[in-house]
Amino acid sequence: MLPEAAHPAIHSSAPSDWRLALLRLGGVWLALIVAFGSDWLMMARHWWDSSTYNHILLVPPILAWLVSLRLDELRKLTPLVWAPGLVLVGGGVLLWVLGRFAGFSLVQQAGAVLVLPASLIALLGPRVALGLSFPLAYMAFLVPFGDELVPQLQMITAALTIFLVKLSGVPAVIDGVFIDTPAGLFEVAEACSGVKFLIAMVALGALVANVCFRTWKRRAVFMLLCVAAPILANGVRAWGTVYAAQYIGAEQAGGFDHIVYGWLFFALVIAAVLGLSWRHFDRAVDDPMIDAAVIAEMKLPSWAQGRTGAAPIVILLCGLLILAGQVWARSAEAMLAPMPDQIFLPEVPGWNRVNYVPAVPWVPRAAGANHRLLGRYADRNGRTVDVFLALYPAQTEGREASGFGEGALPENSEWSWNSAGPPVTGAKSDLLRARGSKERLAETYYRTGELLTGSALKLKLATIGDRLMLRREPTVMLILSTEVTGDEQPGVTLNRFRQATGPVGPWMDRIVALR
Repeated sequence: MLPEAAHPAIHSSAPSDWRLALLRLGGVWLALIVAFGSDWLMMARHWWDSSTYNHILLVPPILAWLVSLRLDELRKLTPLVWAPGLVLVGGGVLLWVLGRFAGFSLVQQAGAVLVLPASLIALLGPRVALGLSFPLAYMAFLVPFGDELVPQLQMITAALTIFLVKLSGVPAVIDGVFIDTPAGLFEVAEACSGVKFLIAMVALGALVANVCFRTWKRRAVFMLLCVAAPILANGVRAWGTVYAAQYIGAEQAGGFDHIVYGWLFFALVIAAVLGLSWRHFDRAVDDPMIDAAVIAEMKLPSWAQGRTGAAPIVILLCGLLILAGQVWARSAEAMLAPMPDQIFLPEVPGWNRVNYVPAVPWVPRAAGANHRLLGRYADRNGRTVDVFLALYPAQTEGREASGFGEGALPENSEWSWNSAGPPVTGAKSDLLRARGSKERLAETYYRTGELLTGSALKLKLATIGDRLMLRREPTVMLILSTEVTGDEQPGVTLNRFRQATGPVGPWMDRIVALR
């Protein structure tokens, strides 16, 4: 190993070099946060207002602490302006643009965060970035993510709960996320999915894995434990609530559950995970987090060496990339598909329009749509199908057909998601439940261009393609739904209705009179 003074990347930087480099970086980061201010404000609201993401308030000070652990070694490296880092800045901007095109806030916010470490690499160089690799990667936890896992976690928790309930001798029947016991009907609701603890535990686990372990094998095992423990613990917590309710009543058990879940139970789980793991920590307390000499001697690919640039030019190019992304996004968003003045639900052979009188109020949400229709059809045997259709001129912020809280299960309603419904080609099928025993099957279709799908992801990808090509395509959301009465399987009823309308995609096109 070369002595520190013998390597050009070691001890060659004066304090003034670092001061100037950090001043440039601070100015660029401030400009980037301002440029993507709406995304940072939205993330900050999630951090503050949503209990699922309250733990992210700790991420900025954690990042500062992680950098402080590396300061002594970082000072030995020479910061340099590295022009190829602009490719990463461009990648972050492109990610933001794609997220904006699709109305996909998770991707959009990830792009807004990614441009920060990308610009650091461009302004401080690849070797300094290697020294800061973990803090830069840990910035991913600034992005609020995890809500996408709620349905899967609900089903996992329900399966664990019913297994433990039966194992403990309590008679119970499960239907999706609802568990019926002698003490009452229990729902594994979104708030009971355990998602907030899982994502907080993953963030904690990543931090501990880096700070307390040196070997990748031990880190991987620890991360697996951090994923499995909260999921299993949440199942035990839910079982405990159901089991206790058999003796003290559902209301008292629910109140006790909120106290235990919020303040005690998962604190004990964290303590147990760390207690099981601390004996295997293999990083000494005084062990430096990075070794500047090793980083300086590291052989980088040829494209990663010797490609420095003038700081003003790199900063200017960074600004132009941001400006280009902003202009591109706003130009595409300004393109709205033409809308008809009015649309109507059509006649369907063998089915007649009747008054819409649901057993439990049900009005799907389509907040950004220009036109909405809701009506009920009945056949001669009394079977009913409810049809909801919404027409959008574009898919942008506030107009996402597949956005959170949109569609068949609106927020703050009496309806809860029970389980996935029978599979249907080109649709998303959901079984909903209200007031304990009222059930409704809903099939959701999205239509844009020639695409007919029930997948929110496919809709977003199609929207991205239209925006990239500056095409103006409307989007139609159709929800076919029926109340479960027991006379006939609800899937059969909806299938009869679809047979009467003909192919769903062309039928939707005829309703909105755009093709």
